Amino acid sequence: MSVTVGMKGRAETKVCFENTAAAVGSGLAPVFATPMMVALMEGAAVNALEGALAPGEGTVGVRIDISHDSATPVGMKVWAEAELTAVDGRSLTFSVTAYDEAGVIGKGVHHRFIIDNERFMARAQRKKESAGYER
Repeated sequence: MSVTVGMKGRAETKVCFENTAAAVGSGLAPVFATPMMVALMEGAAVNALEGALAPGEGTVGVRIDISHDSATPVGMKVWAEAELTAVDGRSLTFSVTAYDEAGVIGKGVHHRFIIDNERFMARAQRKKESAGYER
């Protein structure tokens, strides 16, 4: 299988205190946190690529431009859907939308980049070592 425009993925969770703005520090309200919605959208994009990457490849998120338009209280189910809309070499663009049981709660565009997992982690480790950290 290969990475092709039109691939779709989904990720879901239930709103609990641990994923609220009050719990993660992005606000005081006990509603689904924007950073958690972003993570759900990224998860949907990752799921869209399941089985399509070559062995040893992965993806990393490099940009996200979204709106969070509606609050979701504790107890409701939330989910995100992602659709791959463009492939430019190793650069991938997704349309992402998040929902709760009452409708759309957020939407936008998410960009990911295909990486070689081993080289990516080696580069990250070199960065750590150059900053004076030990292994």
